[in-house]
Amino acid sequence: MPNILITGCSSGFGLAVAQTFLVAGWDVVATMRSPRTDLLPASEKLRILALDVTDAGSIAKAVEAAGPIDALVNNAGVGMLNVLEGAEMSKIRELFETNVFGAMAMTKAVLPQMRTRGSGVIVNVSSSVTIKPLPALSVYSASKAALNAFTESLALEAAMFGVRARMVLPGSAPATPFGRNAMARMGMDIPEPYAKFVHDYLDDLRSGTEVTTPGDVAQAVWHAVTVPDAPMKTPAGADAQAWFRAAGHSVN
Repeated sequence: MPNILITGCSSGFGLAVAQTFLVAGWDVVATMRSPRTDLLPASEKLRILALDVTDAGSIAKAVEAAGPIDALVNNAGVGMLNVLEGAEMSKIRELFETNVFGAMAMTKAVLPQMRTRGSGVIVNVSSSVTIKPLPALSVYSASKAALNAFTESLALEAAMFGVRARMVLPGSAPATPFGRNAMARMGMDIPEPYAKFVHDYLDDLRSGTEVTTPGDVAQAVWHAVTVPDAPMKTPAGADAQAWFRAAGHSVN
């Protein structure tokens, strides 16, 4: 069976993606910064490896240990929920290191073997905030917009070698560990002039009836990986699909 490497598998989207491909019989390399063997059922089809996508040595070690990789899912990401004035530049750089440069570094490490083999697929997990702008997410949205542009251009470079590049765009997922961590990273750094606006927005976000679940993202990634003519952008979740339609995009 094909071999898939997924980053950021310790919770949420990445964990659900690993579970989906494992159940389908794929050989799964689930990576996370601090490996845990209790998150997924023991299987001869599963390997759990340590990986920090911001560390070149960690990337090289994980890719070598993984062996031939048929599909790469760049899911590892960092969230930030704050207005620009409340975001420290060090935190902004940290976010881009994971969300953009980490995905680039992983792709750069895996692409040569796919190019030589003449096959493979790279799926980057982006965000639907690149379709529907939302407040208090300017920094996060910028990182995901950069990831989108990277993916679309990479797809043109890789296609001549039989390698596909696609992206999955989840909607809002406030109940996931990722969503909670994004709010936690906000801390108490919201500038006072924005405070009421941001907190009112958060209340509206939590009260939303349509949200994206990890299962939604896993199914979207499955589609992007396994369907040769999958669209460049696949929305994941009812809210993401609604935003896509409102923006004039079709949803398969």
